[in-house]
Amino acid sequence: MFSRLTRPQALAVCALPVAGLLATAAFAPLPFSVAQPGQTTDVLGEDKGDPVITISGAPTRDTSGELRMTTIVATSPDTDVTLGDVIDAWFRTDRAVMPRDSVYPSGKSTREIEKYNTEQMKESQDAATEAALNYLDLSDKNIKVTLKLADVGGPSAGLLFTLGIIDKLNGTGADLTGGRTIAGTGTIDAAGKVGAVGGVSLKTQAAKRDGATVFLVPKDECSDAKAELPKGLRLIPVTTLKGAVGALEALESGKGSVPGC
Repeated sequence: MFSRLTRPQALAVCALPVAGLLATAAFAPLPFSVAQPGQTTDVLGEDKGDPVITISGAPTRDTSGELRMTTIVATSPDTDVTLGDVIDAWFRTDRAVMPRDSVYPSGKSTREIEKYNTEQMKESQDAATEAALNYLDLSDKNIKVTLKLADVGGPSAGLLFTLGIIDKLNGTGADLTGGRTIAGTGTIDAAGKVGAVGGVSLKTQAAKRDGATVFLVPKDECSDAKAELPKGLRLIPVTTLKGAVGALEALESGKGSVPGC
């Protein structure tokens, strides 16, 4: 003989497994990383007491203003990100949830990822040096450029490294910064092509936090940069090194047009 449940009792019984599933989902690790604005570093200055850019074999000039490379900080590949973390980040402008595979190469250990990022940074530095010397028509093999930036990996500082080298070597030109604090991001290849990087909306926040008034952004990422653009930060889209230098020169001189997103 079976007793019949009332409607409230039936709902209560059904709610128990649903609540259990929700509780499990809330604490289960998800395949995401949570990112936030990271450090910025003036490539014309020092990092941890050492010059970021050191040049020998050619005269260099004193510079003014700042050229700040920008970063994001993401949860490590072995950090568990839960539904609660995702929901919290969803409602914050200074957080972003990204598929873990878009931040870290899949199937690699933390040590392998660190090695990979270090290799990418080294390749980016080599390309930045070559792009800068090509731009200035300096083929002298005696020119040695050393780039040093602690605790940062990946290729996204390439554009800013290149601009910093040009600013230090261009003895007859004016400061690229015009005395401003200029930040930016973008990969660079030896031919001077600027590439997209990701995390741009977080990098603009880091730039504004550290005093930048202008931000150089790969043109393809303009819409991302505008999504959470801090007030008072001007975006300049770039696709090539030549275009980036030209835009900064026009901004400094007040002559010519400066592109915008």
